[in-house]
Amino acid sequence: MKPQQKTAFRRALLTWYAKGQRDLPWRKTRDPYAILISEVMLQQTQAERVAPKYLNWLKRYPDFASLAAAPPGDVIRAWSGLGYNRRAVQLHEIAKRVMQEFGGALPRDFEQLRSFKGLGDYTAAAIACFAFDGKRAVVDTNVRRVLARIFLGGREATATKIDRLAQSVIPERRAYDWNQAVMELGATVCLSRDPRCAVCPVRCHCRAAPTIHRRLAKSAKGKARVKSQPFKESRRYYRGRIVEYLRALSNGSGATLAEVGKAVKKGAGEREWVAGLVQGLEKEGLVAVWRERGQVRVGLP
Repeated sequence: MKPQQKTAFRRALLTWYAKGQRDLPWRKTRDPYAILISEVMLQQTQAERVAPKYLNWLKRYPDFASLAAAPPGDVIRAWSGLGYNRRAVQLHEIAKRVMQEFGGALPRDFEQLRSFKGLGDYTAAAIACFAFDGKRAVVDTNVRRVLARIFLGGREATATKIDRLAQSVIPERRAYDWNQAVMELGATVCLSRDPRCAVCPVRCHCRAAPTIHRRLAKSAKGKARVKSQPFKESRRYYRGRIVEYLRALSNGSGATLAEVGKAVKKGAGEREWVAGLVQGLEKEGLVAVWRERGQVRVGLP
């Protein structure tokens, strides 16, 4: 794309974003703590589902100090409904480290952000840009798809190549708006399976637009479907059910392995698979295990 075309592309996308962006609560703050919470919540969870949970979380834990001081079990309970419960534990650990090592302020440096367990390149870049105005590309699956279609005609490319491309197209002094705009396009228009090219604000700049429907249809028709395990039979499903069951118990109480098994799967009892799931959850800090009156009991930490 020539410089003039790139300028026109940027202008078109930013204009579209300014007029039609979704009203999301984390776009109304530059507070590093709030940005961190939103980005971790948004990992593998839709924005519409996150929004009310995000607002409730900030009421309960408005800053690093309040989160760090909270008992782990309370933090896990507050995470109810968001799934991937280990994220709650990771946020709690991040808050404690921020208080202990950084005086209660999240560091601005990208490499320091990456040093926190649970913060990958994407989340660290998002915090650096959205909280601290860093000129850093925020590249998730949606952004990779958008840039690959617009600049590469939809051809596959390495993550490194897309990351470099993403960094190269950020306009000066508009990194925040630009990253939000590209993500917005990928989440609402340039969809993976059913792209809405007819309403795309940058269709005229997209190399994939003329052939995208034909190519996607051909790919879908020729690709064999892989039968996957139903989610309700997966380990992740039962891990989540165990945590939800323990959330519902009175604070400080627990349940035996047999009770846990029967609660999450009919007829399970104290089977080995229950113990295996609990062991994994314990390693991740999501449950506590102790012996009481000769029985193994499980509860939130």
